[in-house]
This record gives sequence, C-alpha cells and structure tokens, in this order.
Amino acid sequence: MSLSSIWWRGTEAKQISQFLVLRHGQTRVMVKRQSSYNLMLDTACVHFPSIPRHVVTLQTNELDVCEGHFVDITAEIWDDVIALLNVLQVAGSTGNDDKVTIKLVLPSGEIRTAKISREMRVDKLVTDTSQILGLCPTDIMAVWGGAIMRGDWSIKSYNIKDGDSINLQAALRIAKPVIYLYSPSDIEVSVKLSLIPEWTLSVIYPFVTTEDHGQRLEWNVRTHQDGTLTEHNSAETNLETFPQSPASKPQPVDTFNPISNSLDDTDSVVIPVDKITIYLDKSLKALGLHTEARTSFITYWLPSILKHEYIALRFVPQAAYSRAASLDISPQPDVVTRVIMLFKGVGKEQLTNWANAQMQAEKDVAWWVDVVGVDPARARDTTLFRVLEWGGMEVLI
Repeated sequence: MSLSSIWWRGTEAKQISQFLVLRHGQTRVMVKRQSSYNLMLDTACVHFPSIPRHVVTLQTNELDVCEGHFVDITAEIWDDVIALLNVLQVAGSTGNDDKVTIKLVLPSGEIRTAKISREMRVDKLVTDTSQILGLCPTDIMAVWGGAIMRGDWSIKSYNIKDGDSINLQAALRIAKPVIYLYSPSDIEVSVKLSLIPEWTLSVIYPFVTTEDHGQRLEWNVRTHQDGTLTEHNSAETNLETFPQSPASKPQPVDTFNPISNSLDDTDSVVIPVDKITIYLDKSLKALGLHTEARTSFITYWLPSILKHEYIALRFVPQAAYSRAASLDISPQPDVVTRVIMLFKGVGKEQLTNWANAQMQAEKDVAWWVDVVGVDPARARDTTLFRVLEWGGMEVLI
C-alpha cells in the first residue's frame, strides 16, 4: 500500500507523503498529515499532553521565508503551507500558564493592564470591570479582534495571548424595529429579513422560527386595503423584531454596524429634551412616517429620552442599514422606507463638544431626507405597494 497521496495546488498536482513528523524537544512522532489546522493541533496535544491545548503552537523553519528561524504557523496560512512541510515543531509552555496579561481599553479610551485567569468568562470580566467603573454591565460589551465576545465563553476560548487588547465599548440597546406593509389591494406577501453576523434576532412578533442562528426569518402575510395584515399563523399584526449583538467579523464601512457606529459633532444634532418631541415629529413627518407611526415612535422612545438633559441624534442612511438588515419582499414593493434613529444622552457640561451639532439642529429638518435617502412623496402614495420600517438604538455611554 502506498504511503502517499495527491494534493492539488493551483493547476499542478504534487505527490507528497500522507505523513509528517511532529517534534518537541528530543521526541519525534510520525503522524498523519491533517488538512485542518485545529485537527493538527489536536494531534499534537495527543502526543505531547504536557502542553496545554490553549498554548500549543506549530512552527517551521523549512521555508525560505523563515530564514532558518522557527516561525509560528497561523490558521490563516495553514492551507497554503501544509503541503510544503515535512517536520513541524510543537511549541508551548509546560509551566503554570493559567493566567494571561491583557490590555483593557475602556470606553473613555483609557488603557489598563490586567492579569486574569484564562478560565474567566467574558461576562465575569465585563461585570467586574463595570463595577470598578461604576457602570451597569448591560451597558458594556467586550470586543476582541473586531468582534463582540460572547458572555458565556471563557477567555481561553478566544486563544487570547499576553499583550492582546480587549475593548470595552458602549452597548447599543437595539429595539422596536416595526415593519408596515400597505398595498392598494389585498395580496399575499412574503417578507424575508436577513441580518449581518453582528446581529441576531432575540424577540419576534408574530413569532416565526429563525434560521442561521437567529439571523434570518420569513413571514408570510396577507395585506388588506385598510392597512392591517394577517399573518398566516396569527391574528392581524404589524411585524416587529428586536435584534441583539453576538460575536462576528467586521463589515464594510458602508454597512451599519452595531459595534462601531456612534454619533459625533459632525453627523448629529443636539437638542434640549424639552424640544425633542417637536423636532422628532417634524423630522419623522419629513421622512414619510404617517401619524400613527410617528406617535408610536415617539412614545416608545420618550421614556429613555426624558432621562437626559440633551439628546444627540442622527438618522442612519437607509442604504447602509439595508446592508446590515436586508429585506427581501415578494412581490417587490414600489417603495421602501426604512427610518432608524441612533441617539444618546448629552449632559450640559458636554455641550462644548457638540457646537456644530447644536447649529445643525437649527436647520430645516428636510435635510434628513437626503441623509437617509428616502422618497416621502412616494411613501405617501396610496396607489403604490409601500413598505415602512422604523426603529431606534440608544448608545448608553
């Protein structure tokens, strides 16, 4: 029986051994060549059990680029190099390595160094840090490598090493996206909603089963001329979703991202709380929301708004939001209007940082039409099949 196999690289076939050698200290073991990086790490742990799994690294000095030095092989390049190697050096500390020293980047931008257990859960890290800062743990999210960390995972699960940074950022309360469907006649409609990995759906009404780990769903409804909907498995209703943020990979800059999106002096307005309802009503009307939608929007968010002295707010461009939460509706609507507001409380002592935003609050609210990218006239045309969505998010820090 032959001890070789064919590995395809580009358009050429190269015959290489099914086996390679793992070396640690004076010990050498011949093992099966694994196409999976994680399986190769598992194999190394089986033969060198004194090395903890979370500190095992695979190294090589066989490639010209290594210049004779042993260099760590990462998971990202494993597929490109595995066929070129015959011997792998297995490295890792065999001592007491149950702690890791990390840099904590606080919401203020301050960086603190902390030595923590690798077994610590992420939610414990967030809770402990929040207590020190005098913040509520639910107002903070931990981000590592551009992705939100899961609270029920341990630090070890992320293979975090000494010197790595974990960012503690303001969490977004993402709530109450409501979708309205209006058609000039009764029709059967399919509504599919798909979210980027930064979001999952936590609460849905009317309830339907989600797919792709809570990132995709479909409603099948019948629209009526009076503006009501009948969902095939429930009573008449509007469609509501409540997204939340899990771990994920970064998205393009022109996609709305709950990890990185915020408000600043250039893209927002700052308004005293006692003037916010008038400003919102005018803005939402300009964006095409009818009376009931404007009333529901304002009354839903008003309790959160009234906790502050001033409010900084902006409306999210529809194109960016749609890349983050895409709607696939059949039959295709004549017009889709999606209005999402991002806001945060501003104290009186912070107003000097919002000089431009205060001036922008004096502008005609019609400027939001171009920012969001909607067509208010068509959104009000009752002869068209129209979709309207509104929602909001509060930045808590």
